Amino acid sequence: MSAFGVVLTVIITISALFMIFTVLMQSSNVKGLGAIAGTFDSYFDKHKAKSAEAKLALGTKIAAAIFVACSLLMLLVK
Repeated sequence: MSAFGVVLTVIITISALFMIFTVLMQSSNVKGLGAIAGTFDSYFDKHKAKSAEAKLALGTKIAAAIFVACSLLMLLVK
């Protein structure tokens, strides 16, 4: 395996571990029976974009994109 392949393998491993960590740190999206009646909306739900939960979701998306891109690049290099 070339040096480039080793670097891609390391990046894939790190992004996979980061993805696992961020997914496990996120809370569940299940809102219970209050979501059926629409009574679960709160200030926090409406302004969620700046919260730690939103940052974890963004980190998960970025790690997934890096994982997929490096995996495809490794496939093309081999």
